[in-house]
Amino acid sequence: MLKNLPSLLTPDALHALASMGHGDDVAIVDANFPAARLAAQGGARLVELAGVDAPAALQAVLQLLPVDTFLADPVRVMEVVGDPAAVPLPVLQFKLLLAEAGEAAPTGLVRETFYAQASAAFVILRTGERRTYGNILLRKGVVSGAVT
Repeated sequence: MLKNLPSLLTPDALHALASMGHGDDVAIVDANFPAARLAAQGGARLVELAGVDAPAALQAVLQLLPVDTFLADPVRVMEVVGDPAAVPLPVLQFKLLLAEAGEAAPTGLVRETFYAQASAAFVILRTGERRTYGNILLRKGVVSGAVT
């Protein structure tokens, strides 16, 4: 066991996150998301976080992963089909967590664009989130600091 790591992140999740490079995406998705199919199509790693809601998974990932500051739209969520102005509860929670962490507000993507970007992600973390639209993409930034 390791200290100071979010306990909901499994060894597989930690390995996937640690293997990511700058510019790689992580998709945190709900239980209804077609994660297995999209991961197989795009070659993404699929990691199960059953029993974890999507905002809790986002909070855990934000503790470990820097969000990209070089490219536009490093944080993306899926828009509600037929009502892009709607803000589902998971997305509202994502926005609050991102603001608390000092990260960019998410950009909305139409469903098919979100699916395409998720399939190209480095890793898809499928949560046990049962609320719809509990899906978010994060682009990994650079871990900076002097090495001595």
